[in-house]
Amino acid sequence: MNIPKLQTVDRVAGVPLCFLLTLLRRVFPSRLPPGPARVRNILFVKLAEQGSTVLAIAAIQRAAEMVGRENVYFIAFEENRFILDLLELVPERNVITLNSQSLTGLALTTLRAMRRMWALKLDAAIDMEFFARGSAVIAFLSGATARVGFHTWYAAGPYRGDLFTHRLLYNPHLHTTSMFQVLVEALRSDPAGLPTLDMAAPPAENTFAHFVPHAGEVEPVEAMLPRENGKRPPVLLLNPNASDLVPLRQWPAARYVDLARRLLARFPEAHICFTGGPREVAAIEQLTREVGSPRCTCLAGRTTLRQLMVLYALCEVLVTNDSGPAHFASLTSINVITLFGPETPALFAARTPRNTVVWAGISCSPCVNANNNRQSPCLNNRCMQQITVDRVFAEVCRVYGERVKKW
Repeated sequence: MNIPKLQTVDRVAGVPLCFLLTLLRRVFPSRLPPGPARVRNILFVKLAEQGSTVLAIAAIQRAAEMVGRENVYFIAFEENRFILDLLELVPERNVITLNSQSLTGLALTTLRAMRRMWALKLDAAIDMEFFARGSAVIAFLSGATARVGFHTWYAAGPYRGDLFTHRLLYNPHLHTTSMFQVLVEALRSDPAGLPTLDMAAPPAENTFAHFVPHAGEVEPVEAMLPRENGKRPPVLLLNPNASDLVPLRQWPAARYVDLARRLLARFPEAHICFTGGPREVAAIEQLTREVGSPRCTCLAGRTTLRQLMVLYALCEVLVTNDSGPAHFASLTSINVITLFGPETPALFAARTPRNTVVWAGISCSPCVNANNNRQSPCLNNRCMQQITVDRVFAEVCRVYGERVKKW
């Protein structure tokens, strides 16, 4: 199923499920002892968006400090476990996956996951989705004694029942990286005192790269890149796609073509490579043909996700819409230029000096947030259209120029 269908299922089935489970919880209440939770193992519930999992790295590491890496578990859709395996944040055997390709597959794998979670006798489950109902249901049915998540206080967000023992306010002024860490730190608080937390906001900065290619991973990717006189020239990457979750995040494709032509004219030593997923090959190949240069190549659909990370590590600059690749690339040495529109970089941009944000900041932006379940009435993403090729071109020239000076 695509993201819009999953959101529909979450709303249509999730609301009554949350209501019924809330009634069940009140009929058969469970009492936690006062004070911090006694935690020996922790389950993270983060079903969708691999990019957001990158922003959760510090929170997962903090949980590993508290209970040991071998006692940290994670449940996600199958297609979203990539970043966990890539960075070895938790042991592979500790990742529980759900099949989101069909309703039948989702139901069957959810039942299987519940049996696994019950067998683990979990002490804590942390729901890292902002206001999804499905993740709240999974956290409740996991059997965890302590359950941490965002609660709809005074209708501050979409209804998801009352299924958490540690109910927190979602703070729209804290970067997502900090907010995820707050969820973990809440386990150290008496739930009776929540949502008040007597602690400073955890830092959201990420100043170092995490991804290191394994032996033998570089050569196959090197072979995909252009060569001149036996050497690999500087490569600038353009990623025109955006996830199904928020298609409003896409910068007009024709502007990527214009940008590529300008960059090739400005930097005769450089090559341009377009990237994209397997479903985007035809569209990206068309953009490559429109650029009309032998120094412009289409790599869409040619790399695995690990190879894509290696590609980032080998290239100079990536220009991308606000999507997963912007976060993945921030884990490598490449410089990233991220184009923001319907969401705010104040909450979702990768916090690293290698990331440059371009955002028009028009009055209706951001229109997508946690409190509206990432939905928007917008049918014309002027927030992205207001970002000019001139502005992006100037940023690429600046970033690439500074990078060249360091060589």
